Amino acid sequence: MIAEFDIYGIFVPALVIFAIIAFLLAFVVRQFLDVIGFYHLVWHRPLFDLCIFAILFGAVTAAAEPVIGELRHLIPEIVL
Repeated sequence: MIAEFDIYGIFVPALVIFAIIAFLLAFVVRQFLDVIGFYHLVWHRPLFDLCIFAILFGAVTAAAEPVIGELRHLIPEIVL
């Protein structure tokens, strides 16, 4: 899937948008895990946070692929 989003005339790769969404989701998950005290069980917090981001990035990318494919068929004039 190669897609670009046109944001006010600037073409932004879809993976950048997906990475931003995954980063925001990872931030929420990190805050939740910190509040419940889960990080006391984690040996290497930065590595664990990186793994959370990687998992969420893959999930966001996998979930967005059908949506972008459907948008290509519904609105052919949009650059996706």
